[in-house]
Amino acid sequence: QVSSRAMSNHIGSIFFPDEQEAVQKRTFTKWINTHLAKRNPPLVVNDLFEDIKDGVMLLALLEVLSGQKLPCEQGRHLKRIHWVANIGSALKFLEGRRIKLVNINSTDIADGRPSIVLGLMWTIILYFQIEELTSNLPQLQSLSSSTSSVDSVVSSETASPPTKRKVVTKVQGSAKKALLKWVQYTAAKQAGIEVKDFGRSWRSGAAFHSVIHAIRPELVDMEKVKGRSNRENLNEAFTIAETELGIPRLLDPEDVDVDKPDEKSIMTYVAQFLKHYPDLHNTTEMQENDVACRPGFPPILLIGHRRKDRLMLRDLKVWVEQFERDLTRTQMAEASLQEKYRSFKHFRVQYEIKRKQIELVIQSSRKDGKLSLDQAMVKQAWDRVSSRLLDWQRYLDKSLPAPLGTIGAWLYRAEAAVREEIIVQQAHEETANTIHRKLEQHKELSPTELHTVPFCYSIYMGSQVK
Repeated sequence: QVSSRAMSNHIGSIFFPDEQEAVQKRTFTKWINTHLAKRNPPLVVNDLFEDIKDGVMLLALLEVLSGQKLPCEQGRHLKRIHWVANIGSALKFLEGRRIKLVNINSTDIADGRPSIVLGLMWTIILYFQIEELTSNLPQLQSLSSSTSSVDSVVSSETASPPTKRKVVTKVQGSAKKALLKWVQYTAAKQAGIEVKDFGRSWRSGAAFHSVIHAIRPELVDMEKVKGRSNRENLNEAFTIAETELGIPRLLDPEDVDVDKPDEKSIMTYVAQFLKHYPDLHNTTEMQENDVACRPGFPPILLIGHRRKDRLMLRDLKVWVEQFERDLTRTQMAEASLQEKYRSFKHFRVQYEIKRKQIELVIQSSRKDGKLSLDQAMVKQAWDRVSSRLLDWQRYLDKSLPAPLGTIGAWLYRAEAAVREEIIVQQAHEETANTIHRKLEQHKELSPTELHTVPFCYSIYMGSQVK
């Protein structure tokens, strides 16, 4: 006869599909709440499937992640038609970012269908966290393009049964592969731990400790890890990551210590460590390449120079991330249009002051033209704030009273057309037609109307435009 405790342990080691769905729900909810906490005032999701139905929380999350203000129907007595409209705005925003949504519609979200809600959240996490963090890491791209024994795991999906509708994204395979390669190459290899996937390889907790060890070696004693139970290792890893690295605790030990852990939940959690990795290997590689390319240059001076560059990059990364947080918080705050313009001008001045310095440090000094991990992280953050400032300016310009609002919208379209790269076709006639279409875009507004911009703007803002 089997004891109740033994039976409990046995049942706890099995991961049923419904429980896998429950783990995703808990993990995704915690991830969402870490971002909604940045709002002013902050918001909290308690039941993901219920709280997302009216679209208000969904739009709030996308506002925090993107820094853009999105249209939203709010109020205590919203009807289903308003729910669907809000969710439609969110889906339209995602599609505008070229995020492919398959079999996702507003009514499914408004109904709180678990598989569809979780699929949508996974797509958002992939785009705004995992894919964003892995896409600009050159050494990961080169690694993920090589063939190895783990490549086959990329195509396997372990979440929802085939009968349920899924969100399909183009980036999932490459992002998953890059993240797995990063763990294998930078953490597990150093600690002598084999990580084959984002499932069973993490059950013992040793893989989490190896990632922490790669970032801050003094925080982990890998010998002690080998002698502890799975639950002890998992609990300590999550605690250290939260207290020492500031990484939110998205998982619980019982979520991972099962026969078939949920890979999407583990990927969501592990991706957070990328921001903290010091990129020691890439720095060493750059030093060796430069010494080889510059014979006679004292290596000790080169190492000192590299350390100085790394410290500068770290300082800039911290500055950009704080700038982004302040920018997002200010964009979310309630204020008059004039106050918003003044805030925008303040951020724009800070942005321009740092622009030259940042553009200089993210220029590659390697022969292959690739950036180091630190350079790529700074570039990513800088590109995000650049995009947010541009979107904020467009929103503010379009919000001006007529005729300034119309002119502001036209100027944004014109600038976007100017920035858009023209691809030269083999057939010169096609290239000529493309250029002709772009020229026509600039004729939508007459020169007479454009001349009124400085005068109208100076009167409205109460300041003289020089």
